[in-house]
Amino acid sequence: MIGNFSRCGTVLLVLLLPTLLGGCSIRQVAVDRVGDALEQGGTAFASDDDPELVRAATPFGLKLIDGLLDESPRHRGLLLAAARGYAQFAYAFVQQDAEHLEADNAVQSRQARARAQGLYRRARDYGLRGLELDHPGIAQELRRDPVRAVAAASRRDVPLLFWTAASWGALIALSKDDPETLAAVPVVEAMADRALALDEGFEHGAIHTFLISYEMARPGGRGDAADRARGHFERAMAMTSGRDAAPFVAFAEAVCVPRGRRSEFHALLDQAVGIDPDKAPANRLANLVAQQRARWLLSRIDDLFNE
Repeated sequence: MIGNFSRCGTVLLVLLLPTLLGGCSIRQVAVDRVGDALEQGGTAFASDDDPELVRAATPFGLKLIDGLLDESPRHRGLLLAAARGYAQFAYAFVQQDAEHLEADNAVQSRQARARAQGLYRRARDYGLRGLELDHPGIAQELRRDPVRAVAAASRRDVPLLFWTAASWGALIALSKDDPETLAAVPVVEAMADRALALDEGFEHGAIHTFLISYEMARPGGRGDAADRARGHFERAMAMTSGRDAAPFVAFAEAVCVPRGRRSEFHALLDQAVGIDPDKAPANRLANLVAQQRARWLLSRIDDLFNE
């Protein structure tokens, strides 16, 4: 889920504009221009080869976006950047911490899990605010009739649909004891399916990678869930030419573990670890994060497949 997040220096300059230039209208124009840039994403973080450096820098960037949204609360690009950024940070760092601590420090693990839940809620709520701009009332309609609610969405809405669904789905996965949160499963399904129908190739198959995991829990899905997941895996692989580690990790974790396929699990994660991040510089950070997870999963193979 890691992607593009940069231009913090430019954002900081915008926050100083009230002092430098003094005019509210000038400040608004500057904020909107930075928001437009953030909507497209950046490459500085996505191509970085140091996940820990990005981990330390990201909260500053997220709070800068929060500040810009105070100035321009209906800016679509800023809302997308916030939804994307909070979801990526929660998954790549905070949720991973919670899982890694689970065996050794249950208290800290619960704290990290609760923090990840809060970050996913922020991401979801920013995404819903973004969708409301073109589709007033969609947040309420999603809970009443999710398929109907997303029917009017267009290709322009795909980034917001995806990041809202991804953050909401991650929140559900961490909230198995919360019936109210679990009740939103059909919402996530409708948003992801609509995004896929509108733009299958979004971010080089990111929707397919997301659906690898979702298919294993999809209520009432046709046929075998593992076969549906494999279909998404194969499409994701085709779209990335096998240079993205995330589909390997997603299939190994979501399909191989519950189905007891230890050999395939090991082989898929070995392939993920074997990918050269430098061959896809624009996706370097995402691959490094996925490879870290692959190595951690391999270290737990005896626990995951306890015979």
